[in-house]
Amino acid sequence: MAELKGWKDIPIGGLITEPGSSKKFNTGGWRVMRPIYDRSKCIDCMMCWIVCPDMAIIQEDGIMKAIDYDYCKGCGICASVCPKNAIEMKPETEFQE
Repeated sequence: MAELKGWKDIPIGGLITEPGSSKKFNTGGWRVMRPIYDRSKCIDCMMCWIVCPDMAIIQEDGIMKAIDYDYCKGCGICASVCPKNAIEMKPETEFQE
């Protein structure tokens, strides 16, 4: 068993010791609600992309393509700003096998 670090050995809370390292961690695992994207309703206004705190909206040349569930934490901000209700939040339990 690996020895745990003591309080003097770990960085101060909120300190980022390695900039740009968030891509190494798939944070979608703790999501409770999942955004479901309906392409037929989308007008590509990109409001979801602008407000997503996790950069989980996948877009190409200003066109919404998908949601990256590896990083989406399910906050629902994207769904709340969508003017056409093209994103609907559903319980993650509906997608478990």
